[in-house]
Amino acid sequence: MVPYRRVHCHAHPEYARGAARRRGATGGKVPRIGWLAGASAEALAPLVEAFRQGLHELGYVEGQNLTIAYRFSEGRDERLRDFATELVRLKCDILVTHGTPAALAAKHATATIPVVSVSGDPVGAGLVASLAHPGGNVTGLSVATTGLEGKRLELLKAAVPEACCVAALANGANAYAALYWAEVQAAAQELGIQVHSLEVRGSDDFTRAFEAVTPGRIAALTVLEDPLTFNHRTQIVEFAAHRRLPAVYSRREWVESGGLMAYGPSYVAISRRTATYVDKLLKGAKPADLPIERPAKLELVINLKTAKALGITMPPSLLLLADEVIQ
Repeated sequence: MVPYRRVHCHAHPEYARGAARRRGATGGKVPRIGWLAGASAEALAPLVEAFRQGLHELGYVEGQNLTIAYRFSEGRDERLRDFATELVRLKCDILVTHGTPAALAAKHATATIPVVSVSGDPVGAGLVASLAHPGGNVTGLSVATTGLEGKRLELLKAAVPEACCVAALANGANAYAALYWAEVQAAAQELGIQVHSLEVRGSDDFTRAFEAVTPGRIAALTVLEDPLTFNHRTQIVEFAAHRRLPAVYSRREWVESGGLMAYGPSYVAISRRTATYVDKLLKGAKPADLPIERPAKLELVINLKTAKALGITMPPSLLLLADEVIQ
């Protein structure tokens, strides 16, 4: 299991400008933002940087006219409520959360501090009343787009037409696992693919799940979107490479880690976009009145180096569809 670490903005050099610089902030009260996520600081470093860039574009400089307190639970969701309570006690003006569990923890900790969430289905999770009219102290962006798991399987089949048996790795503890699995099954039936479920519920389950993949029977792998699997993406990508399994994932970070291909929202763009919500809230907007946004764009990223290692020749039609091809 990944060891638990508590990361404070004033103690983590990657995310802070230095205590001396913060002490030099002048003027009125400097807003404090609480940043809460279930993944690790390392895994989410690109998203943190995108958020900070978005703030900078709006005139905010961390350590000068704004401070940020970071909390990462390292994949241990049971820590999120304690972290959310900490951020409330720090008198944060706004909480920014990544992942549905983090958003739920923040909502449980406060009914008054505005929460900017990046989550899957905020309505289904009970975070907001509706996307158009959130109605409480939570607003933000939804990364949910129906049919994505099926579309990923379709892209995998296009890349590897001979793949007739595909394993689907999913976190069984995820509230949306059943919905994702239904999408995969429906797509598999249309594509003439047999799909086998590989379930994990914690960090100790991956070895057992990998051992369940029979060599020679499973021809490819699809990994369903989830913070737990994302935290273990290096381990999963290495397993796929070792077993020579073509695999499709939900985010470009998987491909940057050596995965074959990914299709889904750009979380970097979404994280940068959360800065606009922070700006509006600091200027007096109410979260109840800020509609939940959906992803403006989906991206297909392909790793040709991985394809070559697996002996796969990517169809030109698929390469033309790609937003980025990693050589």
